[in-house]
Amino acid sequence: MPRFEYIAINPARKSEKGTVTAENAFAARKHLRARGLHPTQVEQVRMETTRKSLGHLVRKSGRKQIAGFTRELATMLNSGIKLTEALSVLVGQVSDPQLRAAVTEIRDRVVTGESLADAMDEYNQFFDLIYISMIRVGEVTGTLPETLGRMAAFMDKRQRLEAKMATVMMYPIILMFVCIVVVLVIMIVVIPQITEQLARTGQDLPWMTMFLMGVSNVLTSAWVLAIAAGITALVLLYKRLVRTHRGAYLRDRLLLNLPGFGPLLKQRIVSRFTSTLATLMGSGLSMAESLRVVSQVTGNVIMADAIKKARERILSGADIATPLRDSGVLDPTIAHMVTVGEKSGELEQMLKMISDNLEASSDVVIERLSAIVEPVIIVFMALIIGAIMYATLMPLFQFSVTQF
Repeated sequence: MPRFEYIAINPARKSEKGTVTAENAFAARKHLRARGLHPTQVEQVRMETTRKSLGHLVRKSGRKQIAGFTRELATMLNSGIKLTEALSVLVGQVSDPQLRAAVTEIRDRVVTGESLADAMDEYNQFFDLIYISMIRVGEVTGTLPETLGRMAAFMDKRQRLEAKMATVMMYPIILMFVCIVVVLVIMIVVIPQITEQLARTGQDLPWMTMFLMGVSNVLTSAWVLAIAAGITALVLLYKRLVRTHRGAYLRDRLLLNLPGFGPLLKQRIVSRFTSTLATLMGSGLSMAESLRVVSQVTGNVIMADAIKKARERILSGADIATPLRDSGVLDPTIAHMVTVGEKSGELEQMLKMISDNLEASSDVVIERLSAIVEPVIIVFMALIIGAIMYATLMPLFQFSVTQF
């Protein structure tokens, strides 16, 4: 259905801009008057204009704001407020300007008769495939408030998991950054000054000092540009490689086999899969459709391939646990629990229990990794800086001794 941009005078006698969906300009004006607006200009939005208007929405809004928007919308709908009225209220409460613009257009399209899922589908910068699928089922089954509440709880849980991981990684990242900055300052600023003093002595220098001086000369010469270009080329090559299915598969397989972090990553992938699948099934989606949605948002090619195979088995009347176990992502115990849930008809409850258990197990792994990684990084920093100090000070000490 065509969309129209309008400029109208509202009941407060102020100019108002927006978009509206209608069959033609006459219907658009009629609809605006029904809303108490006096249209002064109504123009159809061309496809090129639509793409341009959405260009500024390329940045994903914070998930926290989306979760808050979802929770407030669910609360108002549960209170008996109409959907269009609830969206109008939320337009004034959303602080992110990009999200506010999207909600405004979604409200205008819902007012014209479009479903909420169809109106949101155009704004995948904010609402992902899981979100749209659950909203669509909630509208069809008449359980939209409950679906929104379930979605908000799901998003809150996912944010808690990501926040835990970010908290653990923050301190090691800061330590590594500080270490790199300190080393670069020493190599670029301090070492050249010491090199001049050592050159004046004319003495033979240890191999470690010579190596350090060579690295410093590279970092302060034009070679550093060639090194930077090489690193940039490798990064671009890596990005191009992981866009292919084979490259992404190799990357994910390598990550899953990393010592220490591999098991944690595997737990996070399985926990997200089980919680997402349970949430989708709880909203009313069929098993096949739920697996289709999850396969597109799992974030891991190995897991996505296994889920697609599981969906094919479901469509042919077989179980889903076998391909998930064969992928190596699900261990035999979890695969057996999935099989038990399928046979007993309580797969949704079993998936929720698996997700909760994996989340608790991930917390333990995260605490252990945090306890190990931090001292390892500190020792690594001390060794590097100590080696630099030894390589620079030892020739000076030797020269001082020879003078006496």
